[in-house]
Amino acid sequence: MIQDNKIFDLINKERKRQTVGIELIASENFVSENVLNACGSVLTNKYAEGYPEKRYYGGCEVVDEIETLAIERAKKLFGAEYANVQPHSGSQANASVFHAFLNPGDKLLGFDLSHGGHLTHGSSVNFSGKIYKSSFYGVERESGLLNYENILKIAKKEKPNMIIAGASAYSRDINFEKFREIADEVGAFLLADISHPSGLIAKKFLSDPMPHCHVVTTTTHKTLRGARGGLIMIGKDYENPFGLKFKNGNLKMMSKLVDLAVFPGNQGGPLEHVIAAKAIGFGEALDDSFYNYIERVKNNASTMCNEFISRGYNVVSNGTDNHLMLIDLRNKNITGKDAESALVKADITANKNMVPYDDKSPFITSGIRFGTPAITTRGLVESDIKNVVEMIDKVILNHDNESVLNEVKKDVNQMMSDRPLFNP
Repeated sequence: MIQDNKIFDLINKERKRQTVGIELIASENFVSENVLNACGSVLTNKYAEGYPEKRYYGGCEVVDEIETLAIERAKKLFGAEYANVQPHSGSQANASVFHAFLNPGDKLLGFDLSHGGHLTHGSSVNFSGKIYKSSFYGVERESGLLNYENILKIAKKEKPNMIIAGASAYSRDINFEKFREIADEVGAFLLADISHPSGLIAKKFLSDPMPHCHVVTTTTHKTLRGARGGLIMIGKDYENPFGLKFKNGNLKMMSKLVDLAVFPGNQGGPLEHVIAAKAIGFGEALDDSFYNYIERVKNNASTMCNEFISRGYNVVSNGTDNHLMLIDLRNKNITGKDAESALVKADITANKNMVPYDDKSPFITSGIRFGTPAITTRGLVESDIKNVVEMIDKVILNHDNESVLNEVKKDVNQMMSDRPLFNP
């Protein structure tokens, strides 16, 4: 066997980077050794186009059992009647839902990317904005909050075929019931993309979209702390969902349309090694210990948010209900890009992010986003968070002082020196 020392040296280098630093990217987390082992297992050798007991290849008896187990665990975790565990990512999960229920040129109403939405919610640079006609809702300038009356007005004006409820940089709970009322009033299909807060939703710390939305998509990493991938769910499968008319005139069950949209519509062979890892992640999330973990994630985020506010930082919406917060840095006279760069030099990882009504480009930005899932997995608790914010503040106020950045880096490395990557 040829040993690829260059690649494994780089893998070890990345492991060290993750180990010594503070990870505050809201969409990242650290998985268990069991998830890692499944991702790197012999299941990567198996082709399994199709679905359990309906494959296009032989020898799928074992992977059928694995995929079925993943499906059943996902359904139990979220209280869904249907789940498809094959999407390779959250983006492909959304693409499959669009493929199932929309025609090219149909109208989407999504959360504006610059206000906290996602690329696949209709952004002009993404397939969702190129294949479909997009319009957007956003947050109020003063409050930083969604205004559902305003969203209804936009929906009445635009008359979308589909409304997307969900975000990647919105720190407040989303009222899916109100979104459903809006969708019903304009005759639109309602998709909930819960990729970020899905772990909090699974454990009932946030509003549940399943009773209100026609289809729900999510990633399986982030707050779910599982393998990187996507998931599509339906709370209640319908033959003709609420009288809505879709492109398939012979509509039977919504789940059938989703299955066909994933395969063969958007993907070929599923990644059964990742599906096995997803199953393990779902199993871990079903355990009582995961409730305690998510509670700590939420408490850490709340504490971090309050610490930033006490230091004069402008937190968009002035608080958080979930695992993240978005900070407008304009009153600190630093761009998101410069803040991100300075923090990386101190071994603190976060991402620059546009803020609502930003006056800078997406490559520069006026904001930065912080999240607590990964540091909570590493074992940090509320009493640690004040020190973390103090270090971040020190970096931002001294972002051009290499000596200060090196001092903070030493403090960061010391804080994380006894924190395992996986700490259930």
